[in-house]
Amino acid sequence: MLVVGAGPAGSTAAHDLARAGHEVLVIEEHGRVGYPVQCAGLVSQRVLDMAGSTSMVRRPVHGATVFAPSLRSVSFHATAPRAFVIDRAGLDIHLADRAARAGATFETEVKFDRLVGVSNGAATVRLVDGQGRAEDVRARLVLGCDGVASAVARAFRLRRPVEILPAFEAEFGESPGDPDQVEVYLGNELSPGLFGWWIPDGLGGARVGVAVRAGETTARAFYDRLLKHLNRRFGAAFRAPTNYLVSGVPIGDVPRTSAAHVMLVGDSAAQVKPLSGGGIFTGMRCAEIAARVAAQALEAGDLSALSLSRYDAAWRAELGEELGKALYLRRLFLRLSDADLERIIEALQASEMRASIVAFGDIDFPTHVARDLLRQSPSLVRLFPKALSALIASGAPTLPEMDPGPRRQT
Repeated sequence: MLVVGAGPAGSTAAHDLARAGHEVLVIEEHGRVGYPVQCAGLVSQRVLDMAGSTSMVRRPVHGATVFAPSLRSVSFHATAPRAFVIDRAGLDIHLADRAARAGATFETEVKFDRLVGVSNGAATVRLVDGQGRAEDVRARLVLGCDGVASAVARAFRLRRPVEILPAFEAEFGESPGDPDQVEVYLGNELSPGLFGWWIPDGLGGARVGVAVRAGETTARAFYDRLLKHLNRRFGAAFRAPTNYLVSGVPIGDVPRTSAAHVMLVGDSAAQVKPLSGGGIFTGMRCAEIAARVAAQALEAGDLSALSLSRYDAAWRAELGEELGKALYLRRLFLRLSDADLERIIEALQASEMRASIVAFGDIDFPTHVARDLLRQSPSLVRLFPKALSALIASGAPTLPEMDPGPRRQT
């Protein structure tokens, strides 16, 4: 079988399938696994558990400070670590090494080019190496773990009606700030559509970036605004960055993440947390599910759309409710004015609200604490009383209808 993309999702699936005795080829378009770095590198304990290692951890993070548009802020601090700053490339390398030790084969500087055809129980696909040489290979199953611009999704005509948030981040070798805290910046001036961030890198530096709604103003321009604010806030200019990261964050619900001879995993399937844009945990967990379904289908010799649809059903059964509620909250978030965001920060400053976030906050399942906060704060509910009523209700099976939100132009 063929795995396209050697990120956390691809290498996790490759490891599980190779360990089960299946022949696995992983192709990676870049020259080195893990480079260029693909995200800010803040993960939960669950990710470390799935990786089976803490070797990539640089330092734990115990708290966060959230800034309103006026730069009024509210801070949270927990005794136990709430997240871990990691060597992001180190995670990819560790997972790829683990998959290789299990028997998977890796080839770098090789791109998935197109689907040639499907016949005799396998898909024929064209791969192109770094010198432009093309080769057609047959694979009973293709796993598309190739990110937001997935060539596999396009080739197999799996539509992805998702919003793509442009993101821009820079890494700084030195930075002032509390190395035990993450900072989040809200508001239309700095980060419309999601948020900006300052994340300590665990080595004395920081990662500064934004993910924003697509529009006339670029993510780079919003990043520049955030950096100017940080220069004023810390009273010193940041030195030249050591690296830049330009990416896109897929937000939305993909109707199908599988078809005959193919499954999409991770960013290619928009398996990303809508409230944070994070996708390492969800991608790796869905990769484990994909590998389990793939192994069963390969052993049964049935790679039909019906057989592989068990993957869709399985990952949605485990993560679909959380992602659906988070997407709903995101659509509400997009309707908030800066004045509304100020009121939210004001409400969160109440001691009982901060205590709830510290006690129950979970970066992988944020809607759990969101519902508790809404129950505690009438001032939050008053922002959208009808829209939030079903979310607050205990055991509510569905949420009220809303417009589906932005769609990617195809």
